[in-house]
Amino acid sequence: MSRAEETGLAGRGPTWTAPRRAVAAVAAGVLALTVAGGCTGRSDPGPTRSASTPQGNASTGFTPGAPGIGDAYFPRYGNGGYDVSGYRLKVRYDPANDQLTGVATVTATATQPLSRFNLDLVGLTVSLVTVDGAGATHVREGDELVVTPARGLPAGTSFTTEVSYAGVPVPVSSADLGTGGWIATDDGAIAVGQPESASTWFPVNDHPADKATYDIEVTVPKGLAALSNGVPGERSTADGWTTWRWSERAPMASYLVTLVIGDYRVRTGTHDGRPMVTAIAASLPADGPAARSLARTGEIADFLATRFGPYPFESYGGIVVADDRIRYALETQSRPVYAQAFFARGGPNYGVVTHELAHQWYGDSVSISRWSDIWLNEGFASYAEWLWEEHDGGRSVQANFDAQYADTDWSRPTLDPGRAGLFTRAVYKRGALVLHALRRTVGDDTFFRLLRTWAAEKRNGNATTAEFVAVAERVAGRPLRPLLDAWLSGTTAPPKP
Repeated sequence: MSRAEETGLAGRGPTWTAPRRAVAAVAAGVLALTVAGGCTGRSDPGPTRSASTPQGNASTGFTPGAPGIGDAYFPRYGNGGYDVSGYRLKVRYDPANDQLTGVATVTATATQPLSRFNLDLVGLTVSLVTVDGAGATHVREGDELVVTPARGLPAGTSFTTEVSYAGVPVPVSSADLGTGGWIATDDGAIAVGQPESASTWFPVNDHPADKATYDIEVTVPKGLAALSNGVPGERSTADGWTTWRWSERAPMASYLVTLVIGDYRVRTGTHDGRPMVTAIAASLPADGPAARSLARTGEIADFLATRFGPYPFESYGGIVVADDRIRYALETQSRPVYAQAFFARGGPNYGVVTHELAHQWYGDSVSISRWSDIWLNEGFASYAEWLWEEHDGGRSVQANFDAQYADTDWSRPTLDPGRAGLFTRAVYKRGALVLHALRRTVGDDTFFRLLRTWAAEKRNGNATTAEFVAVAERVAGRPLRPLLDAWLSGTTAPPKP
């Protein structure tokens, strides 16, 4: 994620009074930061059951899956007892009344003898749940959809859950992380946010530790675009509605799934033999700074590939949205979403494009296992900005390092920064300092070999800081833990290497 604050657009996002397009726009020129939120401010539809499905599970020797995946920062995010391999989403959205209807098919494997399991779902009404085609009991407990199949699921068993649901989607908010998720706009909607977003529009195991593939089919009124992740599929129109299809075959963390609906100028082409889809809100200039910035997406991705190894996905692209309530850019897989605020100063912003494209390697392909390791995403992407700036004729990496070193608050750790510190300079900028200090210590050849090795060995998976340190020591052939401990967690400025 890139934040408007990092481009000098300081402040916080607006306070939400309603999740509908009636929310007043932020006054022109007042640019602030809003990030996707955590666990407060949500609606609770209360317990519901499917009247036609069994009310219990008579199997013995089976236990419920946990209602959270075990992340210390977000104990209720995700769920235990199963691992998802793929989602198939079929949704229909009518901007005239904000109504969303959907059917989500979730293919998973039980990781324990499972009597029941949870899916994360905010605010929408569930009408029917089946597991392997048989009716299942479903109960709402706040933002948890609790599903009890007709029979227990043995460990190692693959099973398919289908959920039919509908309603007016709402965003999620927290006092320390702001607002994100589904946002209704004047001409459609935008679903984007970190660390939580997906659960506002489909049932999901909402934590990056459980990555999965996605097939997404979105039906909207004819004339509107419906943009998402991955490779575009066949588009069809009937009876005044158009269905857009997208497929992301590489495993994807749930917060990286996006859906952008509205009036957009969509350009579809190819780059390096893969689809390139870019889109810019129709209200923005066709040849303005946003368009000029996105036009270099392929070039920037190619440069990063020389440093990080082959581009990890089957498609490229980017989307620029024009809703002033969104004050960040997010590395939504294969197709980052950028707020117009990043292009409001009159010129292109290649730094933010570089940041989000770097995340395709570090954050998207190589994903964190726990949110306390977020520097593995943001420190790497921030360092990529310095690499591109130097490559593009601007300030050198060393000059950026020196300036940031002098301006760093060393009392704030990069590793395990605390929930409220997830999106602070300690993670982003101090994280970049960590990498340059490592580079200066081991030398350029070893450093960039390490980055390529890390991206290759952890591709499509999850990782921790401890694993990064182990790979760094192996590639460098020397102990590096004391150095990295000082730069990641020390409370005083380490000496420059």
